[in-house]
Amino acid sequence: MIWQTVWAKLLGVCKFPRGEILSYWVRPTTADIGIRAFGKNANDLLKEMTVGMQSILLAGNQDLNSITRKTARWEVSHEGDIEILVVKWLDEVLYRCEVHDEFLLECQPMIKDGLIEAQVSFVSKDEIDFEIEIKAVTTHEFAFRMVGNGETITSDWESVPSFDGPGWYGDVVFDI
Repeated sequence: MIWQTVWAKLLGVCKFPRGEILSYWVRPTTADIGIRAFGKNANDLLKEMTVGMQSILLAGNQDLNSITRKTARWEVSHEGDIEILVVKWLDEVLYRCEVHDEFLLECQPMIKDGLIEAQVSFVSKDEIDFEIEIKAVTTHEFAFRMVGNGETITSDWESVPSFDGPGWYGDVVFDI
């Protein structure tokens, strides 16, 4: 069992929906909370950032698989900067929870030409126990970019590993 713990720590948050290991880490910030995520491509990174954000909200020891899920297609658009598009997507996920009581559990996003379309799986907000509330997605220290072959993204935090390209990495800080 020790090797599984070490392996999971090296790879990131140890959750196994459909056997996948998610690649995001909660990272320290001065007064708020943030995550760093890695993905093999932009769509994969967006998924990791979204699921990572949602995991911050949750109180521990919940059986989310016992809750009946609904599916839908969500989208956001923004012409121009992809980073602003990603921030708008994360804001939309928070908005859906607050206003429509739809708590996203999983998503399959696709980024294309100023648009994010995603097939999502969500549950009623009333069926979730929350630990904290995210007030806003910030652009402070925000990153969403490709990492070239042989390029290394170093980490300033002991709990977050460095990342060697090729792939994608992202940083986001949330106002709590």
